[in-house]
Amino acid sequence: MIATDTPMDAPRARFAALLDTHRGIVFKVANTYCRHAEDRQDLAQEIAAQLWRAFHGYDPARPFSTWMYRIALNVAISHVRTAGGRARDVPLDDRHDEHQDGLSVDDGTARHESDQRIRALHAVIDRQPPLDRALLLLWLEERTQREIADVLGITESNVSTKLNRLKQRIREQLADIDPS
Repeated sequence: MIATDTPMDAPRARFAALLDTHRGIVFKVANTYCRHAEDRQDLAQEIAAQLWRAFHGYDPARPFSTWMYRIALNVAISHVRTAGGRARDVPLDDRHDEHQDGLSVDDGTARHESDQRIRALHAVIDRQPPLDRALLLLWLEERTQREIADVLGITESNVSTKLNRLKQRIREQLADIDPS
């Protein structure tokens, strides 16, 4: 007997292609909310599973990345809440091993100061509530305020207000850590 395509094959192939194209979103969200590699892997798998479960409701007239961010961030925020907000420290190199910018610093002191500032920034970001981390992630991704509003389900003016307050709070918290 020759195997035939099932009615499920077309949506599954379409989903797989879209997920492959936008897989960076899953990893960015997982990296934002989890510190250990195993936790990031678990969260990425849970995001992918939830995306598949919700795929039947995806409206192709809307950007897939917006829909994907909304689900991924909701899964991540739920994950943080059910995990009790546990955030474990991870060395900088382990946390960002996939990002190498190719820059070299000749002076070890300058590199050490830079690493300290990056650690301080990550510590401040990690202390932000889950919704604010989502807002910050989307802003750093250079999403428009309209896109951020669509993903988070809030108004554009609320995005602007929350973003301004978040940036000010981060500046203040960084100033408390490093008065230079």
